[in-house]
Amino acid sequence: MGADEARFTEMYTRLYSRVGAYTRRRATDSAAQDATDETFLIAWRKLHQLPDDPLPWLLVTARNVLSEYRRRTDRQEALVERMTASLLEFEAAEPGADHAAVERLAVLGALASLSDRDRETLMLTVWDGLSHAQSAEVMGCSTSAFAVRHHRARRRLEVALSAQDPSTVNPTLRSERDAR
Repeated sequence: MGADEARFTEMYTRLYSRVGAYTRRRATDSAAQDATDETFLIAWRKLHQLPDDPLPWLLVTARNVLSEYRRRTDRQEALVERMTASLLEFEAAEPGADHAAVERLAVLGALASLSDRDRETLMLTVWDGLSHAQSAEVMGCSTSAFAVRHHRARRRLEVALSAQDPSTVNPTLRSERDAR
């Protein structure tokens, strides 16, 4: 093990629980876990810039990561609300399109029930049209890690959709799910 790895390992072992406690006081368990992990990932990338006592730097970084997480969550929730409102307006304005609107609401409801990371994973590929490699770059992970996240997110979306009224789920989605 190199000197950088040893220094990081020692810092991680000594301070991970303290940074984790800091983030858990400020966010939900899953968000705190993600923020703590992201903080140490940033610390690894900036290892040569860390001060001798890295705890304050780590806590500031964790606070910034949580702030970005909250901003992202707020933007996603606002997007879901706008899309839902738009679909409701469309449903009211276009008689006969009620089935499509209900179906869209079902998908949006299932999507809203997913974690932020799962929702972002699916939105990058489906709504933004990015490849797995491009999406991995956006999410800051390897392509293979993103592929696993994407696979798991799709499975969770399928579970969320199947928990809803089957008549509101797109028959194409049902047939894809049933084929597996």
